[in-house]
Amino acid sequence: MISRARQSIDISIRRFLRDERGATAIEYAMIASGIAVAIAATVFSLGSNVQGLYSSVATAMK
Repeated sequence: MISRARQSIDISIRRFLRDERGATAIEYAMIASGIAVAIAATVFSLGSNVQGLYSSVATAMK
């Protein structure tokens, strides 16, 4: 009886260790976060240029 339970636990552990679905989800999350950081950095660096452009357009319209 004990060896049968032990064997069942061993099989479950082996299945868990071979399962790669969680790794794929983590990889996609890392890619998405990298893209988000790149977008945020671009928006931050271009923010002052765009603000200056809108200010000059607003001044020209007055």
